[in-house]
Amino acid sequence: MFFSSPTNDQVIALAGVFQACQLVDNLARTGGCLGDDFETCIHSLFEQNPSSTMAVYGDIHRLETGLSTLRKVLGDARERKNNDILRYFLGALYLQKKLLKDKAKLNRIGDGIDNARRQADHFSETHTNVIANLADLYLNTISTFNYRIQVNGLAQHLQQPEVAKKIRCLLFAAIRSAILWHQLGGNRRQLVFQRRAIVDRIADLRRTC
Repeated sequence: MFFSSPTNDQVIALAGVFQACQLVDNLARTGGCLGDDFETCIHSLFEQNPSSTMAVYGDIHRLETGLSTLRKVLGDARERKNNDILRYFLGALYLQKKLLKDKAKLNRIGDGIDNARRQADHFSETHTNVIANLADLYLNTISTFNYRIQVNGLAQHLQQPEVAKKIRCLLFAAIRSAILWHQLGGNRRQLVFQRRAIVDRIADLRRTC
């Protein structure tokens, strides 16, 4: 069976999904995550008409966590420690398919992102008010699907309102990057049959950027 080699753009978008999923896992287990990584994920939500795939995230260095997580999962796909991250990834893929079929939700999300962007222009992209706005938008759109991504972690962290809001925003970002990956021709078969090619692309991206 022949598959075309994964492109740099596909791997960049895929790293965007895995970065968001890794941060969800970090927040659920420890209550925190790296601020720069979080900012990159939130920024991706506001880049609805980017000039390039890289413009969605800023630059390749801002996706280092996503690239590392992607490489780790591809190398140790059967490791139990990767189970939750893989589950969040597959959940994001499923929800992006559902969302692309629901034009009403897509329009509502587009309007909501525009409102949050105006708010971010006044404050910042990761200001608490902006995060609360995006989290509410996720609750009122994505969370109304029958399927929801269940996040595993410590109750002492998951029950904190600010942590819960950040997790919703990161799941939003994972779905946004999953949509981008799909638009670029990415598919799940790549992760099964082209692991080595993806790992090689990660190495190329790190060398050239």
